[in-house]
Amino acid sequence: MNNGIEIRWHGRGGQGAKTAALLLADVAFKTGKNVQGFPEYGPERMGAPITAYNRISDGKIRVHSNIYTPDYVVVVDETLLSSVDVAAGLKRNGAVIINTPKSREEIADKLNGYEGRIYTVDARKISEETLGKNFPNSPMLAAIVAVSGVMDRETFIGEMRASYEHKFAKKPEVIDGNMKALEMAYDVVWEAMEEDKMSLSA
Repeated sequence: MNNGIEIRWHGRGGQGAKTAALLLADVAFKTGKNVQGFPEYGPERMGAPITAYNRISDGKIRVHSNIYTPDYVVVVDETLLSSVDVAAGLKRNGAVIINTPKSREEIADKLNGYEGRIYTVDARKISEETLGKNFPNSPMLAAIVAVSGVMDRETFIGEMRASYEHKFAKKPEVIDGNMKALEMAYDVVWEAMEEDKMSLSA
């Protein structure tokens, strides 16, 4: 696939990984991209491991298989690291983003020797602060947009606000909470990326 990126999501049923992948496809489509967003169908019971995928490209997308060599991996549930090789096939020049309160140094040894970029986001803490519940998919959605650069912050926030205002027209508190979660997570990852750039140029 030329001029495009591939993303693989790992989560558990009920955490919203599939919803986040579909939301990312929707918001990228609104910016003029060609997109795919789909789950890998399996047992979708609450708590069961699930995988979802995104392809986002400037050109036509002609492949329709699962994604085996992603540019980016999003891990919505840290406990999966002990049972799933989330970094399998992940390109070295890509990145993995993990929902965890731990630092990247603490989590690196659970990634089977992956040598690319690692970013951590405490999506549980962010969602509990902004939404009052553990909904990690919104923060992780913002994190992958920041890391992948698929669109700039202003465009992403604007499109997501429009989407939430349509979906939650009668629940303004849900809109505000989700927007705060998106902004907080995006900024956490952006700051980590800026630190990486500074360390490389030092």
